[in-house]
Amino acid sequence: MLAQLGLLSEAAQLEALASYFMLPVAAVEDYPSEVILPDLLEADFLVRARFIPVAATEASVTLIAADPFATDTLAAVAYLVGRPVKVMLGSAKDIEGAIDRLYAEQEAVEAHGPDPDAPVAAQEDDVQRLRDIASEAPVIRLVNRLIAAAIEQRASDIHIEPFADNLRVRYRIDGALTVIDRLAPEMQPGVASRIKILGRLNIAERRVPQDGRCKFIHAGREVDLRISTVPLMHGESIVLRILDREAVELDFKALGFDAGAQAKLDRMFQSPNGIVLVTGPTGSGKTTTLYAALKQLNSTERKVFTVEDPIEYQLNGINQMQIKPNIGLDFAHALRSILRQDPDVVMLGEMRDVETARTGIQASLTGHLVLSTLHTNSAAASITRLLDMGVEDYLLATTIIGILAQRLVRRICPLCAEAEREPLGALALLSEELRDFAKSLPANNMKRPVGCDSCRNTGFKGRTTISEFLLVDKDVRSRIVRGVNDREIEVIAKRNGMESLLQDGLRKVMAGETTLGEVLRVART
Repeated sequence: MLAQLGLLSEAAQLEALASYFMLPVAAVEDYPSEVILPDLLEADFLVRARFIPVAATEASVTLIAADPFATDTLAAVAYLVGRPVKVMLGSAKDIEGAIDRLYAEQEAVEAHGPDPDAPVAAQEDDVQRLRDIASEAPVIRLVNRLIAAAIEQRASDIHIEPFADNLRVRYRIDGALTVIDRLAPEMQPGVASRIKILGRLNIAERRVPQDGRCKFIHAGREVDLRISTVPLMHGESIVLRILDREAVELDFKALGFDAGAQAKLDRMFQSPNGIVLVTGPTGSGKTTTLYAALKQLNSTERKVFTVEDPIEYQLNGINQMQIKPNIGLDFAHALRSILRQDPDVVMLGEMRDVETARTGIQASLTGHLVLSTLHTNSAAASITRLLDMGVEDYLLATTIIGILAQRLVRRICPLCAEAEREPLGALALLSEELRDFAKSLPANNMKRPVGCDSCRNTGFKGRTTISEFLLVDKDVRSRIVRGVNDREIEVIAKRNGMESLLQDGLRKVMAGETTLGEVLRVART
């Protein structure tokens, strides 16, 4: 610390520590020329502990350490090697340099794949070794079993995470992660390589993230898998997003929208032109809602285009385009191109920047219905978000038709749910306005989760949508051009009949579909 602050040179600090602990200071020739005890002391541990072994005999092991205060670590090393440890002092910079020099080749092969500068024959041998491991029957069966079980349990994602002592497998079911298995860490290369082969990824490249996709046949139906790999300390973290078209009903009622909400959705999505936005955080079902709208809008009389990143579900009769930023095909560029294709409806995967937003506005002004998503916390906040991005207020006021903000909450399992003994007891957590709203609703159907085999003892099975609709009428438009904030827009919208996310959630709580805790978990208070 003193050396980092410039109050004491590193050499002077090292001499002071050596004098205090009565330890010798290592010279340049004391550092090893080859790896010592590679089977017992790994490079990542040496880097964290800031020491390096320099000699090993039957009587003792000699280390050069940067931190003589780490007595517990030194005692642990003595216990591990089974003999006394002798310590010399060295600078952290010199120790790290020596570790990098000695362990660079070993780490490159074990953690990152073949050295790109190594002979081609060596690289080919490493790739072939990985292919052989991935082609072994036990590895193939294991990967197939993990994917098939995830599909059967209605998981949306499979997370395969490498750690020092295990390879953890988790499923995301109904939005919550659950540990499914802990495999031996030696399984990581084979599992990772097998999944990469399925996704047509480079199995020899373990230094950079990769993305791919594949199809998996289960129980006679085809399921799409999106694959993402990221290099970590102990291997590669792999996430498989499961896109099971048959498990998702692209229907507003099935998604959890009641009759009143469906009427508002129909009103928005049947407009001949303008912009409709669906907002919410990642994983809130925005794209699924837009797919349900596209399914409803899809007809032989309309030409429908989508611009997505990535394409999640393939819909017959709809022209779907995948953006490719690496070649300059971004949302704005793709949208400008498809406008020359004479579309009636255009769905943009996301309005990420002002250029995309302005291009979408121009498309709506020229007679197209534009659907898109935005990452904001509420419907009203979407307007201020677009204004902050640089979209002109008068253009926004004349093109936005409506904004839907939504979240996903877990449904109470119908097989094990019990009637809530004190239906209104939990309402004390709410504001007076929300308590009054809840008390105006029938509470006879309130349920509480219990847990059974069908719901894996969680008390929840499946998810439903809670939402709020901001229909942009003349009052809202006049406020937009006057530059008001989202709170003022929200007040006007509520005055004109908009129900908030929490209010819609309370309706589902009182109807016995979900719990107040679930609603408060996903909706802002």
